[in-house]
Amino acid sequence: MTTLLVMTTQPTIDIPGDVLRPGDADYDSTRAVFNRMIDRRPAAILRCHGPEDIARGIESARKHDLVIAVRGGGHNVAGTSVCDGGIMLDLSALKSLQVDPDRRLATAGAGLLLGELDGGTQRHGLATPLGVMSGTGIAGLTLGGGLGWLNGRHGLACDNLISAEVVTADSRILAVGPHEHPDLLWGLRGGGGNLGVVTSFTYRLHPIGSVLAGGLAYPWAAAPDVLRFHHEFMASAPDDLTSAVSLGVGPSGKPALSIAVCWCGPPDQGEALLRPLRAFGNPIVDDIASRPYLAWQSAPDPGFPLGRLHYWKSGYLRYLTDAAIDTLLDVVTRMPPGASGIGLQGLRGAASRIAPDATAFPHRAPQDDLLILAQWEHDRDSASIIAWARDAFAAMRPHLEDAVYVNNLGAEGPERVLAAYRGNHSRLAALKHTYDPTNVFRMNQNVAPAALGT
Repeated sequence: MTTLLVMTTQPTIDIPGDVLRPGDADYDSTRAVFNRMIDRRPAAILRCHGPEDIARGIESARKHDLVIAVRGGGHNVAGTSVCDGGIMLDLSALKSLQVDPDRRLATAGAGLLLGELDGGTQRHGLATPLGVMSGTGIAGLTLGGGLGWLNGRHGLACDNLISAEVVTADSRILAVGPHEHPDLLWGLRGGGGNLGVVTSFTYRLHPIGSVLAGGLAYPWAAAPDVLRFHHEFMASAPDDLTSAVSLGVGPSGKPALSIAVCWCGPPDQGEALLRPLRAFGNPIVDDIASRPYLAWQSAPDPGFPLGRLHYWKSGYLRYLTDAAIDTLLDVVTRMPPGASGIGLQGLRGAASRIAPDATAFPHRAPQDDLLILAQWEHDRDSASIIAWARDAFAAMRPHLEDAVYVNNLGAEGPERVLAAYRGNHSRLAALKHTYDPTNVFRMNQNVAPAALGT
């Protein structure tokens, strides 16, 4: 154990533990996050190996009024897991995983990535709903909601969170569950990192083996009809089917449309159900096939390498009207060449039927999470690509709900945080006052304590 002396405008601060500081060998690689637009330099990075380390880090930050950033997987586009001049709590070493196949439960350390958790549970033919890219951290994904391929049948990641271990703003280590601090459990199910540092998550598991999954690609001329048909088709689809639409610029430099599907029910039923979708619009690619769930979960990984610059805009699209389709296709035709895209990720089935106030995640209606995902390689392209993304969002905004998925938010201000939590915001603010009254955990999509205003 070492002690880092951090020099600030205040007296010298003693921070015990496994600490990195500017100039240390692993400092730059540890502070780097998924989005290369984020380049912040903490005064200290505390590499946490258990809840006691986290508690000491919080105590030091509170004592000397330093901002705290909490890094799980570092995948958040807003870059809230790293700060300037404060203390970064690095949870990446917390990779424990215990799977109880008989009780269908998994307890996972907060440093695990989706692929690591999926890999452990799939050894038993089990899974919990997570995201769609194996490099995402489980912590941020779950705390913000967790959209993925199993949502239709089994709900969101946060809906399957049944207990957690949490370090609070006053450095207490709490066991949180239905009978211990149930109010805090409600807030962890979608409330982001506002209420504490979660060190472990216990999830409900479900039998999942191979899935019928893959993609359909279409001629651009067919895009309007395909989008309408897909929207109507999914409106009556069984819970076992989820889908996602992708629009972008293909390798030829021309606009492209594809639809990915995942059926987690009996394979023969899925084949019959998908036949009309696979026949419509003369798809030029159809690679839908039975494949291991683990392989499908990692299929998008090559499209999201580390080190790219990212700028996202997002909102919920409930009604795919003809006007919305026209606008959507128009903004795609003006998309700069490269790796950017627009996605429509379906939120339907079981995830849409839960009461909006049952968890902190409030967006409980059949709809699509529309994500304008701009990503690029070179700094010289930043201004033009960001301008396109902003223009695309402004054009689509009249067709969107006054709502947004918190995990897709950049630094967009308090009004957008209100849109992320809608009717649950006041209850979250009250919880914040109970568990973090001085807003120690403010490096996030922040819900201020009720006593401090909203």
